[in-house]
Amino acid sequence: MNGEKKLDVLLKSMKPKHNVGEFVFCKTEHLDHINLSQVIMTFKEEESITIIAKKEVADQLNLEYSYVASWITLTVHSSLEAVGLTAAFSKALSDNGISCNVVAAYYHDHIFVDIKDTDKAMAVLNEFSK
Repeated sequence: MNGEKKLDVLLKSMKPKHNVGEFVFCKTEHLDHINLSQVIMTFKEEESITIIAKKEVADQLNLEYSYVASWITLTVHSSLEAVGLTAAFSKALSDNGISCNVVAAYYHDHIFVDIKDTDKAMAVLNEFSK
């Protein structure tokens, strides 16, 4: 099943869902001491490996972080080839003073916003479906 590509359909049907918990971005040089089933995402960069995990998992693993975020999933199945979705919601969030970190996965887009901005971000994102 291919994801949706039409921007107007994506925006009206993205139905943001707040995933309960506090999430953090960390870095590590090696994954051998980390149970991958405990993390949300890993991404290998030139400098190190980025990990997104629940705050309590990062604390248990003694991983450093400086940003505590909420995780919002856009529940619409968006195509990785869709044009304009990230630009539209990131501009709306930006216009409301909300920074966002975006992960595009196979089925959905995932947005990480500062924990203090959760309710405001959900309100901004829900405006698209009105």
